Amino acid sequence: MSPADYPSTPGRPLVLGHRGASADAPENTLAAFRMAMEQGADGFELDVWRCGTGEAVVIHDADVARTGQSPRRVATAPLARLRELDVGRWRGEGFAGERIPTLAEVLTAFPGAVVNVELKSGRIPDPGLAVEVVRTLRQHGAESRVIVSSFAVSLLGAFRTLAPDVATGLLVERGALAWARASLAVRALRPSALHLPRTLATDERIGACSRDGLAVLVWTVDEPGEVERLARAGAAAVVSNRPGVAREAVRRATGR
Repeated sequence: MSPADYPSTPGRPLVLGHRGASADAPENTLAAFRMAMEQGADGFELDVWRCGTGEAVVIHDADVARTGQSPRRVATAPLARLRELDVGRWRGEGFAGERIPTLAEVLTAFPGAVVNVELKSGRIPDPGLAVEVVRTLRQHGAESRVIVSSFAVSLLGAFRTLAPDVATGLLVERGALAWARASLAVRALRPSALHLPRTLATDERIGACSRDGLAVLVWTVDEPGEVERLARAGAAAVVSNRPGVAREAVRRATGR
């Protein structure tokens, strides 16, 4: 099974907002995604879990304590109960009223955005999440503009089997041992890309991946000089909390 084509732009890396423009807006909300696009990003990265009624919902943590001041667990809470929570006010009154979106709502609201969907996982991966994400992508015709990534090899493998035509990225933890483990997993998964932390994204590794036919996305990069280096090294995408700043750095490095 050959890797699916990775979304790309001619002559420069994609710039994706980390959970949207999360330096300026409440993460993983429609407001943050809208701001990322307004700042010139090609799209954004987001996180999904399956909630208690089965929908793929966009939130980073396994509960809503940090962003919604509630102990509700995403995996067991019905969508309607999650919708009751305000996940914007913690970043300021100007964002009050932001709700946890579903993946379907995000794809509908931003039809031109490249979207990196990270499949979240606890100690035991939820294979139903891969099924639900595939169903949602197919329903919205979003297969060619979505990248699906995960740290969970089994979950990414399940998605890859269900949707071999959608680009996938194996997320790599920080540290040299993580790089070694990822190298082994690549042989089994055959993803479209490696998604490397900036601490592992050396020019040499990016070049080696490119020669092996692997795209490289680098997370999370906010320093303009580092974005410029990655653009010149041939990274396929950079993820940034400040996508507007990253986009300007890419323009300086590539002229595009």
